[in-house]
Amino acid sequence: MKDQYRDHPTLGFIDWVLRGIGQVVFQNNPISGAVVLAAIFYNSWIYGTVCLLGTIVGTATAIWLKADKGMIKDGLFGFNGALMGIALVAYTSANFTTGNVPNAHLWLYIVLCAVFTAVLVPAFGAMLGPHKVPGLTMPFVLATWFFLGALLQFTTIDVSNALKPTSPSDFTGPRPDYTWVTWFHGITMGIAEIFFQDNWVTGVIILIGIAINTRIGALMALMGSTLAVGTAVFYGAHDEAIRDGLFGYNAALTAMALGGLFLVLNLPGFIYTVIGVLVTARVWASLGIFLEPSGMPVLTSAFVFVTWLMLLATNGFPALIPVAPADATTPEDNLRRYQKSQKR
Repeated sequence: MKDQYRDHPTLGFIDWVLRGIGQVVFQNNPISGAVVLAAIFYNSWIYGTVCLLGTIVGTATAIWLKADKGMIKDGLFGFNGALMGIALVAYTSANFTTGNVPNAHLWLYIVLCAVFTAVLVPAFGAMLGPHKVPGLTMPFVLATWFFLGALLQFTTIDVSNALKPTSPSDFTGPRPDYTWVTWFHGITMGIAEIFFQDNWVTGVIILIGIAINTRIGALMALMGSTLAVGTAVFYGAHDEAIRDGLFGYNAALTAMALGGLFLVLNLPGFIYTVIGVLVTARVWASLGIFLEPSGMPVLTSAFVFVTWLMLLATNGFPALIPVAPADATTPEDNLRRYQKSQKR
């Protein structure tokens, strides 16, 4: 059913756009993408609209430039634009939670940046392809850093106070008394913050969207966010930072990427994934300090850097079974194919 409209002459574009939204959380499934989009609209129609715009522009750019048709149909030119659209509005709005309606200058800014994210996709593919490592969300991170930084020199688009990294250094005081709210909000908001959404219900709906396509992927996302919250609690991070999901969103993405998608989920692969998640939680905090002088947010860079390094290292560890990006579908499919190959 998920491929029913993938090659449809008129409805195909809608299918590709929805897949693009789903691909933010590695789901090549238009139904998952539609659920994720609904989750964003639940929190904010503004964020839902710019997410859709960024995905449409990125996908249309790839079609116009005659990019690889398979990649277009899989939504791989849209997901960076989806994140970028939300990020540019979030960091130029007085109200970060729901965003403010962009002015004409910002609408045009989002369109150009979405075009640029589509251009960066094959650029990173050329650099990383020989190593069989995916570009992940680095086109989004790099384009957003460039375009957000430029806003500090322009006057027609206001920059909000949120245009700075939020790190543990922003919170002072004694070790807080954590409650169940710390854990619940920290875990669910960790999923929601992948899309910059300050709403735990949105996080739950996104998790459902992932589970529609892959149960293992959903469990990995949940595990990643949970371990990140546990790390933050263990080391005494500020309660507000945890509850806002700031420790969880990069870790959730790392868990999904390593936990069965780009590595077969055998026992060594699972342990390797846990290590990656624990490292990501710390790298997020560290990058917040490194980026603080520039005023740029961490975005999903912690996930990208850790996942890149851990995938590049797999050639040195025969116990790990890497899955080439072109062959990666779902953890279940990857594991099934590997087990079948072992029986031959």
